[in-house]
Amino acid sequence: MSAAPRIAVMKFGGTSVATSEQRAHVVERVRDALSANFAPVLVVSAMGRAPAPYSTDALLALLDGESATPESDLLLSCGENIAAAVVAKHLRDNGIVARAFTGREAGILTDARYGNARIGAVDPTALLGAIAAGYVPVVTGFQGASADGSTTTLGRGGSDLTAVAIGDALDAERIDIYTDVSGAMTADPRRIERARTIARASLEEMAELATHGAKVMHAVAAEYARERERTYAIKGLTSDRGTLVVESLRHDAPVTGVAVSDRLTWVRVIRGDIESPKRRMQVELEMFARVADAGISIDQVAINQSGVSFVVEGDRGSELRALLGDLNLAVRVREGCAKLSIVGAGMRELPGVVLRVVEALSAENVEVIHLTDSNVTISVLVPASDAARAERAVFDAFELAEQKVMSGETR
Repeated sequence: MSAAPRIAVMKFGGTSVATSEQRAHVVERVRDALSANFAPVLVVSAMGRAPAPYSTDALLALLDGESATPESDLLLSCGENIAAAVVAKHLRDNGIVARAFTGREAGILTDARYGNARIGAVDPTALLGAIAAGYVPVVTGFQGASADGSTTTLGRGGSDLTAVAIGDALDAERIDIYTDVSGAMTADPRRIERARTIARASLEEMAELATHGAKVMHAVAAEYARERERTYAIKGLTSDRGTLVVESLRHDAPVTGVAVSDRLTWVRVIRGDIESPKRRMQVELEMFARVADAGISIDQVAINQSGVSFVVEGDRGSELRALLGDLNLAVRVREGCAKLSIVGAGMRELPGVVLRVVEALSAENVEVIHLTDSNVTISVLVPASDAARAERAVFDAFELAEQKVMSGETR
């Protein structure tokens, strides 16, 4: 009986497959995996970014921006179909036997929420058969199929999710997410030039960083990996180095990285003269129900004796005032906010981290509008105009340009 193959799932983003020069690097990475006795399974995104003709945004423009319909999902899936066919041919032209698979052919089964489908199961039978027959499967990212066979898409950035889900279903020894940067960074290098690659992060830390604004990994994919305790790496295409994301990790430093998300609205709801605890609870439940029914996600929720505070994406102050205006509540809103998220498993065991954050922001005269914390994250709402200064202040306060976690190999 032959041993089970050592599988390496390798995801390549749109910029990694957009040109023949970039695809040459893809071939190099696949050859490296084959030389190390791995059976590669590739996942690819649509080629390039707008205005490239096969990019997701260019295809979406053909429907005048219509999304979340069976037709839009069918059209948007074409970008990945083209990329998979081109990459498979490029591999064959370079002596590597390959075959393209759609999400449906690869066994990715989803619900029917067009535009943002969720994976229910992955049947790896076809991929295992292709591997056994000596092929390198090249799978379309970002797509699957519902129970009735309709093509569905997984949301923007969903190719990362495809890679993690396939890696989990195949029990892959490696899942490598290739990007145009060498791994996750201690801050956004476009804003802070001294940002450095994080050599190792925990699944929980990366899920938090991705959720709170770090663009290097799709947030749903990072959470999927965390739930299934599936390790992966985020690497640069040309360097083949980056960040290894592992189940758990002990850091010497309290903070691993910072991330920023902007265009947020802070909402503070004051209960007014409602004295009965039971009535206050009823009003709060009605408030949350209305916000949920309107499809508005809330974050950084705080409930205390004086009222409720939370944050929503976008400039939605007028909408929320109208939504809650008849509940005998004083609704205060503040648009033009940004959220600075400070993430690190090391803060669990070190007191005074919140103090250091507030001191760093105070020294730069950055107003703290709202602050909440969770297991490994401190989230601070600040004026959007001060977000860059706030990020630099925290970056310097925790010496993120010099972190010891940056050293070491990813494999």
